Amino acid sequence: MSSTEQTGRRVLFIEDDDHMRSVLAVSLRQEGFHVIEAGSGEEGLRKLAEHGADMVLVDLRLPGMDGFAVTRAIRRDTDVPIAMVTASSDTYDVVAGLEAGADDYVVKPVVAKELCARIRAMLRRVSGPSANAAVQRFGTVEIHREAGVVRRDGEEVPLTVTQFRVLCELAATPGWVISRAQLLERVWGYDFFGDDRLVDFHISGLRAKIERDASNPELIVTVRGLGYKLVPPT
Repeated sequence: MSSTEQTGRRVLFIEDDDHMRSVLAVSLRQEGFHVIEAGSGEEGLRKLAEHGADMVLVDLRLPGMDGFAVTRAIRRDTDVPIAMVTASSDTYDVVAGLEAGADDYVVKPVVAKELCARIRAMLRRVSGPSANAAVQRFGTVEIHREAGVVRRDGEEVPLTVTQFRVLCELAATPGWVISRAQLLERVWGYDFFGDDRLVDFHISGLRAKIERDASNPELIVTVRGLGYKLVPPT
């Protein structure tokens, strides 16, 4: 995605460190993004309601309403991509942020070049078309690609954008193993910036929503040492 394609793409940046927010906002604007700045969670939610956004960057450790609460509040109303900004890559923060509804995370100190790459990748995967079959069925689970809908037993399953993309990648080659690195590249749009934990967390979330017993998955199975595969119908 070129700078021209990014022009007008709105990034809401919720960060209480004024200096950090200002410096990164300048870098994002130089890349062609329209940046909406907010210094608190409450202000961020107000500006999201007023202006909308194509994606949200939110610091987890905000004073008052923290980034976890902000993420949950955003997820109640929209599927806009969310990247959390965290001071460490500790598993607790990463898991809690992803469980709250975030799609990705960036560790401080944030490198402007990496941040721009993350944003470009997230926007690309949200808007990218799918070239595969419009509807696929795996037992009682149906994937309606064009509609962006998944149903189980006829009932719509509320997947996040990232969960839907992961499922579609697995469904593109049912029965074939896809490695974590391949999923990072195909779904998140990058590899060396990526973290295998992102894949595992979203797979876990998917299983909780589409498997009859997430602790004993029958659709999305782990192939130890290799990756994951979606079991085709027999």
